[in-house]
Amino acid sequence: MSAFLQQFDLATHAPADAPTIAIKDSIDIAGYATTAASRALADAPPAPRHAEVVQCLLDAGWRITGKTNMHELAFGMTGINDFHGTPRNPQDAARIPGGSSSGSASAVGLRLADAALGTDTGGSVRGPAACCGVIGLKPTFGRVSRDGVAPRETTLDCVGPFARDMTTVIDVMLAIDPSFQSGQARQPAMNARIAVVGVEADDDIQSAVATAVARSGLASHDIRLEAMRDAFAAGLAVINAETWRAFGHLVGGGRLGVDIDARLQAAANTSEADLAKAEQIRRIFSDEVDRALDTADVLILPTLPSLPITLEAARSGTSVIAMSALIRPFNLSGHPALTLPVPIEGSALKAGLQVVGRKGEDEQVCAVAAHIESVLARGTSKL
Repeated sequence: MSAFLQQFDLATHAPADAPTIAIKDSIDIAGYATTAASRALADAPPAPRHAEVVQCLLDAGWRITGKTNMHELAFGMTGINDFHGTPRNPQDAARIPGGSSSGSASAVGLRLADAALGTDTGGSVRGPAACCGVIGLKPTFGRVSRDGVAPRETTLDCVGPFARDMTTVIDVMLAIDPSFQSGQARQPAMNARIAVVGVEADDDIQSAVATAVARSGLASHDIRLEAMRDAFAAGLAVINAETWRAFGHLVGGGRLGVDIDARLQAAANTSEADLAKAEQIRRIFSDEVDRALDTADVLILPTLPSLPITLEAARSGTSVIAMSALIRPFNLSGHPALTLPVPIEGSALKAGLQVVGRKGEDEQVCAVAAHIESVLARGTSKL
């Protein structure tokens, strides 16, 4: 199944019924090549040792079931991979699974693993999680180790978990982040204050998020983030520059996908002036989010502005750049952000509700998400 590049059973002293987790192919597993699902890296030597997060999972008793597929070089939002195959969207096989951590989201949504690890540079955990109807968390930048994760140098990328329920998300974070306080993440959050961010999104998405907020019973007020649009553009400039530095040497070798080759060549044109402006916007937007969180414990907004487009539309050239409009800004700022699936009235598909918290307060983000999850589950059980 194309959610996986390789399937295997890796455990240290885990019992047969240990929880299972799949690992994105940009994260080192000793004895296996880290190819980032690219033909250009297919001949890479096996990793000599585990990435730190992989070793932490094994030490905590998790069973690793394989390496997951992804958008080539983690440089795309659709999840389409013509070399290794495109992972199936569990919500609707006709739609894109999202990228770049497409295989991780797909594997969790298809119940091929209890959890998965992905990486999120510009929305690459939260985007596919929202597309595939599962939970995905981007931790505070720098909180979870990236030792043994490609690309080696980044100011945006974070390793984060996918799961079908918040209990499992918290269990993964407890394993991969030694500082994570599970007691805080599991504490009741009915007194949390939320600020609902006004954004542009389709009516059905807006309604799904608003309904979830209303049902949560949490005190809320509305805000706007004026620098969000600029932060979206600035984040792309940083992604382009850092991806070019990491993988630009692969251009012209005839082994990259056509779309990736073209995007890398375009990324090479990112100037020092572009980056200087992006860093200025990073400071402005980070400060604006911090100020918003002075009067709220978390921010709430949609994860994606619309439902994922079809594979056919993506292959026909329909732009997906707007998919990351509401997620990439929080990579630039470094705040923790989680997507939680919420029901859309009259649809079998689920929307993503995004919870953003103060830097270092990933536990609060999890606690609020778990509260909303619990309230929605109780409502569903009454139907």
